[in-house]
Amino acid sequence: MSMFTKVVLHTAQDGKARFREEQVPLAEGTPQAMLSALMPSGGYQLRQSPVGFRSQFHCSPHTQWVFILAGEMEIGLQDGTSRIFRPGEHFYSADLLPEGATFDAALHGHWSRQVGSEPLVTLFVRG
Repeated sequence: MSMFTKVVLHTAQDGKARFREEQVPLAEGTPQAMLSALMPSGGYQLRQSPVGFRSQFHCSPHTQWVFILAGEMEIGLQDGTSRIFRPGEHFYSADLLPEGATFDAALHGHWSRQVGSEPLVTLFVRG
């Protein structure tokens, strides 16, 4: 069975953001067009961020798929690591503030920024 690799940005037990990969089975469709099961969604938004954009540390307000349509997006974590996503790449943002926690910019969340000379265009699909 074929699989799709889902990159997940999530909140670990220690409250810090981490990346992990999960496999999504492509068990439906035909051998020429293999499909995953239908996943629920709650709408989508398009965003354009100018050259030079960079956010502060923040948590995702809700779970959402983030697809890079143009430009490049870098996601940085509290441990100093970062990952760059290019057009056609994605991640599932589930870096939510732990229940009952008060946001602490020295502990929680991730930052994002536009990379390179082209504006960043992203598609957000709520999970």
